[in-house]
Amino acid sequence: MNKLAGMEMFVRVVESGSFTAAAELSRVSPTMVAKHVRAIEDRLGARLLHRTTRRQQLSDVGRLYYERCKQALADVELAEASASELQSSPRGRLRLVSPVSFGSHSLVPALSEYMARHPEVGVELTLDNGRPSLVDEGFELGIHIGDINEPGLVARPLQPYRRRLAAAPAYLERHGQLDHPQQLVAHECLGLSYWRRHDLWRLVGPAGATCNVAVQGRFTANQGDALRIAALNGIGIVLQPEAVLADDLASGRLLPVLPEWSLAPSPMYLIYPQNLHPTAKLRTVIDFLVERFGSSPKQ
Repeated sequence: MNKLAGMEMFVRVVESGSFTAAAELSRVSPTMVAKHVRAIEDRLGARLLHRTTRRQQLSDVGRLYYERCKQALADVELAEASASELQSSPRGRLRLVSPVSFGSHSLVPALSEYMARHPEVGVELTLDNGRPSLVDEGFELGIHIGDINEPGLVARPLQPYRRRLAAAPAYLERHGQLDHPQQLVAHECLGLSYWRRHDLWRLVGPAGATCNVAVQGRFTANQGDALRIAALNGIGIVLQPEAVLADDLASGRLLPVLPEWSLAPSPMYLIYPQNLHPTAKLRTVIDFLVERFGSSPKQ
């Protein structure tokens, strides 16, 4: 006889108190209930119930088997519920965290497209340049820039995070174009104040050449957009992510500086807890973000 059906019937007998009550709940005959229980006892080679004309009592083996059956049936129910949810349409509120610049300039436009596709999903995005804990702070997903080796997390690699150099045309007219990174030491360089070494730019150039430049400048800020606006106003040379500078470079409001050189790319990951419940919402947004920002960028 079917093992799962037998386990369900045995649990029903225990919880209802008799074969007759279990038969009524199951809409079968008491004889069929007895067959299920007897089949289990024959398979295990042990008595599960001590039966008399007035009552029945679990044996030691029966008590242990009952507890294990309850857990197994609960796991089966959860598995079926999860499988059903995976096939349903995405819905609910998504909580995720991202670094400020990437979140503002790249993630928000992508999430807008995702929400247009899935109108029953809402998004709560937190922008934070620190290292918030997904589990402790209740985030389902996160974008992480830099190396990561944190137990309990899945880290899906995305495109490396790249930063470029740019300046306003007026600044370059006053100070001239640059031919080599070492010339940056004579320029106003806009510093990101929360970088541990904001005065040392480690640049990578053609054929993997490297150049560490000790820069200086009179203006620093803790947000990339503030540095971008400072560059637009001709204060100095900015080093910021490609996405932050893209519109200004395309319009000519900013011009590339040393276009063959950039800050050494940082690894970037989509992270989420290993035990994340695989809802339709999470499955679809993870697939969407990996496709959008993964190793093969859209052209």
